[in-house]
Formats: sequence, C-alpha cells, structure tokens
Amino acid sequence: MAASLLIGIVITLTAAWGALALWLRAPLPAVGRAALTLAWLASALAAIAAFAWPAWQPAWYVFAVAAVALLVWWHTLRPSNDRDWIPEVARQTHGEIDGNRVTLHNVRNFDWRSRTDFTPRWETRHYALDELQSVDVALSYWNRPAIAHALVSFGFGHDRHVVFSVEIRRKQGDRFSEIGGFFKQYELSVIASTEEDSLRVRTNVRGEDGYLYRIHMPLDAARSLFLAYVNSANRLRHTPRFYHTLTANCTTIVFQMARRIVPGLPLDFRQLASGYLPEYLYDLQVLRGADNAGQYRRLGRYTERARANATPATFSRDIRHGLPGIDAQ
Repeated sequence: MAASLLIGIVITLTAAWGALALWLRAPLPAVGRAALTLAWLASALAAIAAFAWPAWQPAWYVFAVAAVALLVWWHTLRPSNDRDWIPEVARQTHGEIDGNRVTLHNVRNFDWRSRTDFTPRWETRHYALDELQSVDVALSYWNRPAIAHALVSFGFGHDRHVVFSVEIRRKQGDRFSEIGGFFKQYELSVIASTEEDSLRVRTNVRGEDGYLYRIHMPLDAARSLFLAYVNSANRLRHTPRFYHTLTANCTTIVFQMARRIVPGLPLDFRQLASGYLPEYLYDLQVLRGADNAGQYRRLGRYTERARANATPATFSRDIRHGLPGIDAQ
C-alpha cells in the first residue's frame, strides 16, 4: 500500500511538471499544445487508475514511455544567443581586463521617453579598478512587497556609476512569468548600464518603486565583485544559459558571486524573497548611517527624487540625497 501511494505521488508530480513543460515550451500552436498536454495528463490519469483496475496496468508502460520521451525532448532544449531579442537586451555586455584597466563594451545608455519611445545607445566605457569608490544595491518593486529586482551599482567618483543587472533576455512577444522561469522560457543576461538608463527607466517610465542602499565592504572585495560581474557577462556571451526563477535570477547570482568574496555568507530565505533584502543586509551589518532597517527603507527610497530629476547629469547625485551611509566610508 505504501509503495503504491509513493508511486502515485511520483506520477502526480511528474504529470504536473510535464503538463506545464508541454504547455509552456512545446513548439506548437496553442491548440496543438493544449491537445498534447491533455493527452499527457490522460496517460497519467490512466496510470493512476491502474492501481484500482488491474486490467489497466498497460497504462503504466504507456505513461513510462511518454515520460522518457518527454525527458529526451526536454534535454534537447538549449539556450541560445541568436534569437529575435527586444531592443534593450539586443546586445550583450562584455569586458576586457588589462591589469588595473577594464573596458566594457555594450554598456546600455538608452534615452527613455516611454516604454516604446526611446533612443538606443550602446557605448564602450573605460574604468580603473583603483578608482572604484562605492557599491550600492538598488531594489525596484513593481507588484508584491516580497519581490524586487536587484541591481548593483559601482561608483568610480565624479558621479560615474555603472550598473550591473542580471535579467531575463526576452524575445519579441515574450511576457515575464515566474512560472515560465522554471521551464527554460528565457535566456539569462548580464547587462551593464548607466544609472540614467536602468534606474531611471524603472521609476520614471515603468512606474516602479526604487530604493538604494550603500553597501560597506572592503575595496578589494568590491573590485572582486565588479570583476565577477564582468567575467559572468563574458561567459554568457560565449556560453548562453537559461534564466531560472529560483537558481539563476537577479538575486541568487548576486549572492553566488558574493560568497566567493565573503566566505561563509549565510543562506537565508531573503536571498530568494528579494523584497526583504534590506533586512538581510542590515543583519549582515553592511549598512551604516541609520538606526534600523525601517529607517534605511524610508531614507533609501528614491522614487520621488528620480521623478523630480530633470537633468541626466545630476541623476546619480539627486537620487542619493539623504541616503544613509554616503559619508560613512
């Protein structure tokens, strides 16, 4: 009885996973995907029914063959850098490291007027590692308080910042889906950009809510983190990878890189529930200049400051007005 129950649970879970995989990824029109998904579910129900009706036992073999075929097809799905990408991820950031000097190619610096009206600019920029002065984490919220997009901004003085963002690389016609992120629906991208692009577009164009936190870490560790982003971008350019909602997203990749720099960095649910990163950063004691996490949130919220900014040249300075820890280097 226990073995039958366990097998039934395995079949049910396999059926649910396979149904989602087929519906989201089968290369067929919607009607074809629906028919194939229903056929898959029917084979799973027949296999479960065979526990009650022994005459249906051949259904187990049918389901087993279908499951093997599904897994074989699943493993044929490979990430690619050659698709019809939307403009903001049409190019891939990559870098050249020459001692103290880093040259970044395809730094995005779009002039956004609306979601669909923008002037694309991809630039080559040069940075000196010994000029790196600051690391800030930006969080952008668009829906639920537990979920935010995390970006890391490196400051090189004189209001020169470069932002790294780990994002889905969307194709034309794609819409973001957390569920789709479990099923090889999107490729992964690491994009370097200016703050006037990636931070401003989220608050001023997409209507998201932005927060900024100054991270206090040794400069050697900050340089290592910057280089880790460059190296990750270079790897993706040569070896594409699928985005994954849990294991390869904007927050988990930040912490995978940070753990190489800060050994023993503790695991925490807030690494996945990225909206609660401020409390996690506060517990790690990398925030300074305020008394509690709530005060960091209040003072770090830059949404109104971003929307009030009228001059791109002062954008980075304006959004940092009153930010805790700026003078606590």
